[in-house]
Amino acid sequence: MQTLAALREEVELWNRLAQRVEDAKGLLELATEEEDSEIVAEIEQEAEAIARELDQQEFRLAFSGEHDRDDAILAIHAGAGGTEAQDWAEMLLRMYLRWAEHHGYETEIVDRTEGEEAGIKSVYVEVRGPYAYGYLKSERGVHRLVRLSPFDAANRRHTSFALVEVMPILDDDIEIEIRPEDLRIDVFRAAGAGGQNVQKNATAVRITHIPTGIVVTCQNERSQLQNKQAALRVLRGKLYELERQKREAEAAALKGEHVEAGWGNQIRSYVLHPYQMVKDLRTGVETGNVQAVLDGELDPFMEAWLKSQVGSNGHRAGQASREKQN
Repeated sequence: MQTLAALREEVELWNRLAQRVEDAKGLLELATEEEDSEIVAEIEQEAEAIARELDQQEFRLAFSGEHDRDDAILAIHAGAGGTEAQDWAEMLLRMYLRWAEHHGYETEIVDRTEGEEAGIKSVYVEVRGPYAYGYLKSERGVHRLVRLSPFDAANRRHTSFALVEVMPILDDDIEIEIRPEDLRIDVFRAAGAGGQNVQKNATAVRITHIPTGIVVTCQNERSQLQNKQAALRVLRGKLYELERQKREAEAAALKGEHVEAGWGNQIRSYVLHPYQMVKDLRTGVETGNVQAVLDGELDPFMEAWLKSQVGSNGHRAGQASREKQN
């Protein structure tokens, strides 16, 4: 019923937009006949409003994926480089939490592994709100930071990497088969920064999916049951993403394209020295206001990538249609 209501709302929106166009055309013909300049000026304003509305609705086509409306699980993993990379991973966490706050999304950290000296080794965050997954899926890939190291006594320039993963939080009726016999579940005491035990009871949960080798942990909830439920949500999202990547790789192989998986997928560079710039390597969008980006101003990068996907998807659909006709 929710899906039906959403689809009806979308159809009605396009119908209303089409009716506004027809009304403006009729009014323009009347104004032309009577040479009424005031009405022509009103029509010009209406035409501009319709054009803006059309742009907004065309952008919404970027959210046509099966789970784009859903909540998301955002995962950040520090790359090689020890403290430098772990500090960068924490900077990215702050950036995405700020972005979510700007959009009114709710966030909850379900698992966080602290770095040895600073930063974090990895973190999993649930982001809840309309189109959370649709927006955040544009952030999947490797993020690269270039800066003068605050951890280097010689103040040398360092390059750090962190991997961002994004998975949808799937409804229980989405068919992702997880058989109990395929799981190994371990419980242990939750640990704080520096390895200190923060609870005397074993409430933290580690789930290993034996067929794929995927391991997820959760230790931020108060009870073992809550941690187990949160870990299973992350596991279901990871299994969905694994299947999605498998299908994309198969489709790319059929087209004869080579898909570089994993750490080679660098999507964006953040340069703090010797100059300041953030550049998205997929779309070419860049800005010199690095601090604004690190404070969560990510929409220009997200929207550019999403719009490029609408165009490429349309091109592929048209190409498939022509091939079918031939």
